[in-house]
Amino acid sequence: MPSPPPEIGPGVPTDALSAYVHDHADDYVDLVRRLACVESPTADPGAQSPIQQCLADAFADLDLTVTRLPGADTGGALYARPFSPTPPYQLLLGHSDTVWPHGTLEEMPVSRDGNRLEGPGVFDMKAGLASIVFALRALRAHRVRPAVCPLVLVTSDEEIGSPESRCHIERLSHLAERVYVLEPALGLDGKIKTARKGRGEITIRVRPIDSSTESNVALVLSRLVQRLYEFHEPQRGITVNVGTIDSNKTDDEADRTYGQLVADVRVPTLNAAATVPAAIANLEGHTSGVAVDVQGGINRPPLERTPGNQRLWRRAHRLGQHLGLDLEEGRAGGGSDGNFTSQHTPTLDGLGAVGDGAHAAHEHIRIDETLERCALLALLLCSPSLAHEEPS
Repeated sequence: MPSPPPEIGPGVPTDALSAYVHDHADDYVDLVRRLACVESPTADPGAQSPIQQCLADAFADLDLTVTRLPGADTGGALYARPFSPTPPYQLLLGHSDTVWPHGTLEEMPVSRDGNRLEGPGVFDMKAGLASIVFALRALRAHRVRPAVCPLVLVTSDEEIGSPESRCHIERLSHLAERVYVLEPALGLDGKIKTARKGRGEITIRVRPIDSSTESNVALVLSRLVQRLYEFHEPQRGITVNVGTIDSNKTDDEADRTYGQLVADVRVPTLNAAATVPAAIANLEGHTSGVAVDVQGGINRPPLERTPGNQRLWRRAHRLGQHLGLDLEEGRAGGGSDGNFTSQHTPTLDGLGAVGDGAHAAHEHIRIDETLERCALLALLLCSPSLAHEEPS
């Protein structure tokens, strides 16, 4: 390997940290397996307790203080920190919930075939959770105390947009000078996610003013679909897709039928996040006798390639070269909690597993490649404060 990278500085055993991760590959896989064998669908808040306990035990073994942050309608979050944390801080961010319902393991058991570990949730994102644990274990084994104090937050509602955990995510991102998101890498070649689209859902309701105009509802909905696609500009990264249309819903209070369509809206920039929903909100039916009501908007802002985010990316790229990795960056269409943190502090996403099949039956990780990302995370945790690096 080349000489220790300047991004780390003298005194940090970079080669030994990487070797620790690879030497404990079987233990790493065992933890991923144990986490994946604890089914934790978002829709069942009680299902988060067993996996949170497993993680709490792992963090406690690292001498971290663990706090449960309860949720009202979700499984809450797990927050781990050193006993006496001192700034500056860096935040490690992950989630324990999955899209898979109870009973999935009966049809998709966790299994290993050489370099491939399959099973529900292994890729998105229980391997990422294991990487947090093992990167911190590597630091502890070699008595490395990062100059930037690591904090860990594991949420349980990321798959539904983080409605309850967002307040914790944003509070900690205000405190942290950088955030590492342990979502899966992008594609089989494992690109780091340096940009994500913002995402939201817009609901348009068409209500007849009186019973004589109820027949106009379907006509207005069809015209609105055509108008919506005027905003669909994939060449600019803006997509508007109508998912459901129902022209015969009933308002129980008013005892009147109405029509409704729901559109998924994704945008690449904060400017588009402001202008596209605003333009959609101004849509009118252009048909007499009906009222058009537009609700919703962008609930996850885009993660853009800000100067701070790009500084983190360049640092990760250089550290990857030290490990023999030729990292690439990419933009993801879907959102993560990194979309929130990026509004407040430099954020690097996609540092978790390398593999494929998120939310799909072929979900799996590539073990060796994922271990390399865990080693990269350990080096990133050792890197100095961004305040000590001149912007380039």
